[in-house]
Amino acid sequence: MSGTLEPNGSGQDRRHLAETLRELRKAAGLSGERLAVRAAMSQSKISRIESGKILPSVIDVERMLQALEVPTEVARELLTLTRTANIDYASWRSYARIGIWRRQSELKALAESSTTIRQFLPAIPSGLIQTPDYARAMLTPTIDGEPDYDVERVVAARLASQEALGDQSRRFHFLLTEQAVRWQSAEPPVMAAQLHHLIDVSMLTNVELAIIPQGTPVDEPPLNIFVVYDDRLVLVELFSGEIALRDPRDVTYHLNLFEHFWEPAVKNEDARDLLRSVAQQFMRDRD
Repeated sequence: MSGTLEPNGSGQDRRHLAETLRELRKAAGLSGERLAVRAAMSQSKISRIESGKILPSVIDVERMLQALEVPTEVARELLTLTRTANIDYASWRSYARIGIWRRQSELKALAESSTTIRQFLPAIPSGLIQTPDYARAMLTPTIDGEPDYDVERVVAARLASQEALGDQSRRFHFLLTEQAVRWQSAEPPVMAAQLHHLIDVSMLTNVELAIIPQGTPVDEPPLNIFVVYDDRLVLVELFSGEIALRDPRDVTYHLNLFEHFWEPAVKNEDARDLLRSVAQQFMRDRD
């Protein structure tokens, strides 16, 4: 994946890891081709890892270290470095400095490069399923210390990203809690319109939308918004920024979490009935 589509790992960690793996191979007296055979990897992948063009997964590095017969202590240090390099944090403030609307374009490209996108949304609907008015309410700073955005430009980019929903070759799974549906982040008419929009989105043939109703027994707390792109990347959203996880074990864990939360959720017409009910309550509140 290009760095324009998803966050890059720490540049310094990535370079150090690439250089160390290359030196270990040379010290072992192996060519890239010979290491590739021993590690059951392609020679081109070995080359891209050693040149820093791609970030290896923990599994990739484990295979290379085993093939090189690296001492246990050295292997442990390199695997720790690999895990660190496969986790990346970016603050909303840093995105705001370069224009958060650019980040929306990157997310659109990331969705377009994926076959299956799973979004766990315990707090609010994501930008992919927001109306313009709801998005404006979400993007307008209300707390001291929040970065200022070019709101209209971000809203336009967010709407452009929603074009990905029209691609029938991709599958989208949106999982919300009832709290995310009821949390009044905007005026009642805006909230009602947002919920009706969710109903419309749920009718798309390549979209599944589910809601965990309040009072449903769930033995794990819904701590964070997260999005899983196929089986290669997880983006976890925090108040202050976003964490990217690439370690296959982290990705698998979040896929398992998604399925765990998905199971007790209401779906299809039951989910739409819940949305209609809450929308009616917002409209009554308007009156």
